Amino acid sequence: MAERIRRDAGRMALRAHNGLKYAAGIDRPKVGLTPKDTVWKDGKVELWRYRNVGIRYRPPLLMVHSLVSKSYVLDLYPGNSFIERFLGAGFDVFLLDWGVPDAEDSTNTLETYIDGYMRDALRATLRVSGHDEASLLGYCFGGVLTLLFVARYPELPVRNLLTMATPVDIKKVGLPALLFDEGRLEPDMIIDETGNVPPEVIYDGIKLLKPTADIAQYARLWQFLWNDEYMEGLQAMGQWTRDHIPFPGAAFRQCVEMLFRENALVTDRVRLGGRPVHLKDITCPFLALIAEQDYVVPLEAAAPITSLVGSEEADELRLDAGHIGFVAGRQAAKENIPKIIDWLARHSDRLQRKEST
Repeated sequence: MAERIRRDAGRMALRAHNGLKYAAGIDRPKVGLTPKDTVWKDGKVELWRYRNVGIRYRPPLLMVHSLVSKSYVLDLYPGNSFIERFLGAGFDVFLLDWGVPDAEDSTNTLETYIDGYMRDALRATLRVSGHDEASLLGYCFGGVLTLLFVARYPELPVRNLLTMATPVDIKKVGLPALLFDEGRLEPDMIIDETGNVPPEVIYDGIKLLKPTADIAQYARLWQFLWNDEYMEGLQAMGQWTRDHIPFPGAAFRQCVEMLFRENALVTDRVRLGGRPVHLKDITCPFLALIAEQDYVVPLEAAAPITSLVGSEEADELRLDAGHIGFVAGRQAAKENIPKIIDWLARHSDRLQRKEST
C-alpha cells in the first residue's frame, strides 16, 4: 500500500509538471530529423534521399505522401520513425515531399502531379540510385496518386507498388462524400481567395469523421501524462494531425467531380489528360495495407483495392491499427512495420555487398 501511494504521488507530480509543459507548448519534439539530402527539386516539390551506410536491397523505395498534410509523419522523431525502420532494414529510401502550396499552385491539377512531378521524381530516383527500376509506396491520398500514376503509365519501371491507408471506394468514406454529393456542397464554396482549400477546412472535415476523438485523446492524455515517452509520441502525432496544408483548388475540383461524385476508382471512369485510366493496367506485384481501426479511411473504403488492380500478385495485409498507427507508435514498430518490410524484402533483390549513400 505504501509503495502504491508513493507511486501515485510521484505520477501526480509528473502529471503536474508535464501538464504545464504541454499547455505552454514547451519541449515539443523536433520532427523529421533523419539525415537526408535533396536530390531533385521543382518549385516547392522536393525529392529527398535518406542517408544509409548499409543498403542491402534493391530497387530503391520511393515514398509518396498525401497532398493535405506534411510528410514528417513518416519520420516523426528518432526511435519512432517509419523511414528510420526501412533504412535499418537495408532499403534505399526516397521521399517525395510536396511542400506547402500557395496561390501559385492553385491551378495544379491531378495531371500536374502525376504527369509532371511524379514522373520526374521517379526518373531522378533511378538516376541518383543507379538502378533501372523502383518500388513505390503511397500513403493515404498519396496512395491514390501512386495508383493513378502506375495505371496511367504501366510501362514505367515500377517493380512493386504498395498503398497504405488508401481510399478507393470514396462513397464509403462517410460524411465528406455525402457533403459533396451532387446538389449539395460545391467545391468553390470552400475554396478561399488563394484558390485553394484552406488547411483549417481539411482539419475540421477530418474532425467531423469522429467528433469524440478529442475527448478520447484528452482522457488518454490524463492517464499517461506522467509518462515522458508517451507524451513525446502524443505531442509529435498531435502536432502532425493539426499540421495540414492547403489543397490546390484545381485538383480539388477534379477530386470532387471524378472521385467523389462518380466514384471513378471503383466504377472505372477515371480520365486524366483527356484519356481513360484503368487500374486493371497495374500489373506489378501489389500490396494493399489496410488499417482495421481507421476512421479517416474506413475499412470498407479501402477494402476493394486488390480487386481493382490487374496484378497477378495482389496481396492484402490488414493490420489492427488506426490511420497513423501504420507508421508511428509502439505497435507500428513491433508488429506493423516489420510485416511491411518483410513483404518488400521478399519482393526485392538482396545485394551481395552493402552499398552506402
